[in-house]
Amino acid sequence: MREIASALLLIIGFLLQSTLFSQFTIGGIVPNILIIIVASIGFLVSRRSGMLTGFFAGLLVDIFFGSVLGIYSLFYMYIGYLNGFFKKILYSGDFKLPIMLIAISNLVYGHCCYFVFFLIKGDFNYSYYLVSIILPEVIYTTVLACIFYPFINYIFKKIAKREERFEDTIG
Repeated sequence: MREIASALLLIIGFLLQSTLFSQFTIGGIVPNILIIIVASIGFLVSRRSGMLTGFFAGLLVDIFFGSVLGIYSLFYMYIGYLNGFFKKILYSGDFKLPIMLIAISNLVYGHCCYFVFFLIKGDFNYSYYLVSIILPEVIYTTVLACIFYPFINYIFKKIAKREERFEDTIG
């Protein structure tokens, strides 16, 4: 059930990010809805689920927008996996830590993109990239995470309760 929910969230998030939110840019910046989903699944479900969701999220980005297949898959996969380490310390009613993890994930993602796509090509204008692209995207994504995360948390809480009830009736 979690896999189906993850897949549906991923598809919906990708469609929202590539259609609706690409029309509502702020200064040319599109929020990263996929980071919200991948990070959330990582720390709400598991490292493995975060990693797999991240891989498929990155694969979607690679196929539709990337120039090299696999770069975004690696970025998102590591983000999902690393967020999975916080599953054990995350209190389900806590709101601040997940939002901070999503913001940090987006910050790391932005730096990875800068390193792979700009720095290696000799574009050393880091301060411009940080102020014009990375930080605005982090802020925009974090604001939307405040809206999307409670919904994602609710879905996975319901799934966990349903699985728990199912195990109680069987076992």
